[in-house]
Amino acid sequence: MNFTHATKESAKVYDIASAVTLRQRIDLLGHSVETILAEESAKLVKTAAPALTPIETSCGPFLPLDIDVSPFDNSKTQKEGVSRTYKGCDGYAPIFAYLGAEGYLANLQLRIGSQHCQNGTPEFIAQTIGYVRQITPAPVLMRLDSGNDSQDNFADVQRDNVHFIIKRNLRRESPMAWLDLARRCGDCVPARKGKRVWIGKTGVGVNGQPLPYPIVFKVIERTIDKKGRQLVFPDIEVQTYWCSLVDMPAREVIDLYHDHGTSEQYHSELKTDMDIERLPSGRFASNSLVLHLAMVAYNALRIIGRQSLEEARRRGIKLPGSRSSKHVERRRIRTVIQDLMYMAGRLIYRGRQWYIGFGCLNPFAELWRSIDSRLRGATA
Repeated sequence: MNFTHATKESAKVYDIASAVTLRQRIDLLGHSVETILAEESAKLVKTAAPALTPIETSCGPFLPLDIDVSPFDNSKTQKEGVSRTYKGCDGYAPIFAYLGAEGYLANLQLRIGSQHCQNGTPEFIAQTIGYVRQITPAPVLMRLDSGNDSQDNFADVQRDNVHFIIKRNLRRESPMAWLDLARRCGDCVPARKGKRVWIGKTGVGVNGQPLPYPIVFKVIERTIDKKGRQLVFPDIEVQTYWCSLVDMPAREVIDLYHDHGTSEQYHSELKTDMDIERLPSGRFASNSLVLHLAMVAYNALRIIGRQSLEEARRRGIKLPGSRSSKHVERRRIRTVIQDLMYMAGRLIYRGRQWYIGFGCLNPFAELWRSIDSRLRGATA
């Protein structure tokens, strides 16, 4: 029996399509099964993932929902939909929605490179909230950057129990006007010499206009730069945020938004660890399907990584390459692939059955057996 046949027997997978056949089937299916994949991905997270970790706030616990666009560099190709992105490269501009402190993918959408990040985002948010509610009924805190500063993105807090923090785009608002407002109703925060910082919240816009929600602001005035040089004209930096949690302190709102930057790490894991940045097909619909398939694989790897941490803590196992598993909350996708996917094994034929055997000295062998049994029990 050759190696390929033995592998099929041991894994109980008998029908494997060739690369050419697989490409043809992907081209044939296109967008038609994306909804099915998104729903199955949500079902996988609901049934197999350990409890989703919320963020604790003064207004109670919330599951973070980070929505952001991350350009895929596909330069020097003639693929359908490839165009100039805001990062200055030719490629795509997909949008992603990550749920929980673990960063599970709740939804994604492939977009052409030149599409503005706000174009189609309200519909994407409504679809994403639908998938989130298939996973959990818990309160959600949605975070978006200034490219999505639009009241069309304000979630229906009463209906969906989804709150939001959205960084504002100042557009034509004067920094000097914000500085005057900050001096009147903000709290001055101690800072270095030549730098003053005001943090606060206002229910009226800088031009006196009524607001649908309060605006949290942080205004910085610098008269001396960080190298000690005196500035001829003060440098004024203004950061403002929409927040539907009206009782939340201003400093906490700013800190919670800064935590939104963690989603950049999730983008990196998709692009580099899973190597999907340069999508394989020349057809846009086929690449969109590949990205949805990658979402299922990403969530499966994220679940395995999370369960490996919990299992290691339960057994008191120190994972190789880490100082301690007690303070580690998330394992990078690359680490999961290297430690738990690329394990050396031996094909064994015994009792007219084929098995995959792992070495006794493999530190991850017993860990993987426990994870496998938990996954099989969760998805049965």
